[in-house]
Amino acid sequence: MTDGFLALSGLTLAYGGTVAVDRLDLAMAEGELVALLGPSGCGKTTTMRAVAGLLQPRAGTIRLAGRDITHVPANKRGVGLVFQSYALFPHLSVFENVAFGLRLAGTGRDEIGRRVAEVLAMVGLTGFERRLPKELSGGQQQRVALARSVVVRPRLLLLDEPLSNLDARLRLEMRSELRRLQRELGVTMVYVTHDQAEALALADRIVVMREGQIEQEGPPETVYTRPRTAFVARFMGFETCLAVNGGRLVAPDGRSLPLEGAADAPALAWRPHGVVLGRGPHTARVLGRSYLGQSVEYLLETDAGPVKAEAAADAPRFEPGTTVAFDLPLAAAARLESAA
Repeated sequence: MTDGFLALSGLTLAYGGTVAVDRLDLAMAEGELVALLGPSGCGKTTTMRAVAGLLQPRAGTIRLAGRDITHVPANKRGVGLVFQSYALFPHLSVFENVAFGLRLAGTGRDEIGRRVAEVLAMVGLTGFERRLPKELSGGQQQRVALARSVVVRPRLLLLDEPLSNLDARLRLEMRSELRRLQRELGVTMVYVTHDQAEALALADRIVVMREGQIEQEGPPETVYTRPRTAFVARFMGFETCLAVNGGRLVAPDGRSLPLEGAADAPALAWRPHGVVLGRGPHTARVLGRSYLGQSVEYLLETDAGPVKAEAAADAPRFEPGTTVAFDLPLAAAARLESAA
C-alpha cells in the first residue's frame, strides 16, 4: 500500500481494450505541489481524471487523507479541478461563476459573498465581479477558473495544462500567481503539463510519465540535472543522447563517434550549450543555424547522427554547409542508466 495524503496504489486505467495507465503507485504529502510531466498519450491527464472521479479505474485504489475515494462520486470527493479550456459559464458574471459551487452546496448568501470576495482579492480580480467572461482577457479568465475551484476549499486541487492557452508573458505571470496561491492556501496540487519549464518553475516534485508508468520522479533540480534515461534526458533538454559501447558513442541507428575519455555509464547526454563548437576532435557539417537572441543554435550532421549545439550570440558564426570542429566533453555530460 502506498502511503500519503493522496495515495494511488496499483492504479490501472483503460479506455476499452487500451490500457492507458498500468499499475501506477504514487504518493503525495499534504501541501505538496506535484507536476505530472510527459508527452501527449503518456497517461498524465488520464491519471488526473481518475483522481477527480471522471474515470473509473480498472484496478487499484485512490485514497485521499486516508479515505478510499476510488468509487466515490466526483462531487463528493472534495477535489477541485481547473480545466485547460477554463470552462466558465458565458452567461454568468465573474461573481456568479465563482459562487456556482457554493450555491450548489447550499452555502448561505452572506457566506457566499464573503468567500467570493476573499478569493477574488487573492487572484487580483476585485472590482471585476459584474463582468462576463467575454469581457475578460485570457489571463483574467484563468484567474476566475482558479477562484471558482479554490472558493469551495478543496483538499486537493487538480490543474490540467491550465496555462497552455495563454501567451508567453501571461504564462510567466500566472506561474508566479499559482505558486503564490498554493503557498498561501496550503492546498495540495497536482499539475498536469507537457512543458518542462512550467514543471521546473512550479513543482516541489516532478513525476515524468511514459506510456502509462512513472519513468522518473524527484525534486526539480534532480530530474533536471540527473535524468536517469534518455527519455527523461530529452524531455529535460538534453538533445544529444548516445549509448556508450566499446569506447565509442553510438546512436540508435548504429552510427558512432570515438569517445574521448572513459565513461562510467551506459549512456551519455548533452544539452546544446554543453557541446563545444570551433574546436575538438570531431568534425561535422552545419545543417542549419537559428538566432535565439542571447545565443545561436546550430544543427550539426555528425558521424553519430544529428547533434544540436548552442553558442553565444557574439561568438564566431558558422555558415550552413560548412565543416566545423566540435567536442562532446565528458564534463558537460549527464550519466544515464539507460540509452532508451
